[in-house]
Amino acid sequence: QQARGSADTDMSRQAQREEEEEEDVQEEEAGPIPISKLEGVQQITASDLKKLKDAGLQTVEAVAFSTKKALTSIRGITEAKAEKFLAAAGQLYPMGFTTATQYSRSRQDVIHLTTGSVALDELLGTGIETGSITEIFGEFRTGKSQLCHQLCVTCQLPAENGGGEGKAIYVDTEGTFRPERLTAIAERYGLDPEDVLDNVAVARAYNSDHQSALLVHASAMMAEQRYALMVVDSATALYRTDYSGRGELSARQMHLARFLRTLQRLCDEFGVAIVITNQVVAQVDGGALFATDPKKPIGGHIMAHASTTRLYLRKGKGETRICKVYDSPCLPEAEATFSITPDGIADAKD
Repeated sequence: QQARGSADTDMSRQAQREEEEEEDVQEEEAGPIPISKLEGVQQITASDLKKLKDAGLQTVEAVAFSTKKALTSIRGITEAKAEKFLAAAGQLYPMGFTTATQYSRSRQDVIHLTTGSVALDELLGTGIETGSITEIFGEFRTGKSQLCHQLCVTCQLPAENGGGEGKAIYVDTEGTFRPERLTAIAERYGLDPEDVLDNVAVARAYNSDHQSALLVHASAMMAEQRYALMVVDSATALYRTDYSGRGELSARQMHLARFLRTLQRLCDEFGVAIVITNQVVAQVDGGALFATDPKKPIGGHIMAHASTTRLYLRKGKGETRICKVYDSPCLPEAEATFSITPDGIADAKD
């Protein structure tokens, strides 16, 4: 009888081990392909891969998405090597056509992060979409940073509770990050505040070049661990001070476009939700006389085309805020009301 009991125990342990191994394989298949898989393909060496990693390319997808020009700009990478990298990446990560049916199936696996407000989640089709860039713009004190803090906590929740079961990265350009807000929101969801804070990586950006350089570090972190969210609050503040006047407008827009393109690459590689906040400027041209709201987001067309979903926040009565879907490929133009409470974003009280 004891022998039978120990045999049953061994069998259950083996079954558990096999189940864990199967989960690991499924996770690996679903996630990005590590760049180490390129070693040996097309005579690619470990030293070649180190050069790519130092340049911020951590996955096979990152190499596949790069242009030959971008690869040859990396020190020590010749044109012949760049062609080898692209050919090898193309073997492991095919980038051809697929049917709309297959694409629709992959869209069903997209996770949405809850905002903490039922009305706001319904407006966004169950929450902030992962794998795309969501831009939140509005005046000061409209709740942009509060919503970002909220998402840093909710992204850690289980998927069945509207979370992403991952960590968060917060790039702070205005000095508005406050860990005590995360503590209050964590207590609301019954999470351990210390664990929540440990799962949020924060970096303060001091200029637009530093802001772009932080994305290289973020890419390396995402390749090592599971991240569900990246926040840049705000994406445009430093550009307004680093570049001034019409003479530098072209250089500013080119730099901003490269920054936003890198964000989109992180979305495509790791499937994270990227949330960026943006400031507004008052319109002073003739059209402002006829506009019901003369404020518009800064960044121009480059910012408008880079963001998948654009949300416009404005003030309501007291602690009430109004969110409007300003632009989206699939959401109708509509509004929802929410409120900012001591423990985060919640539904507005009637």
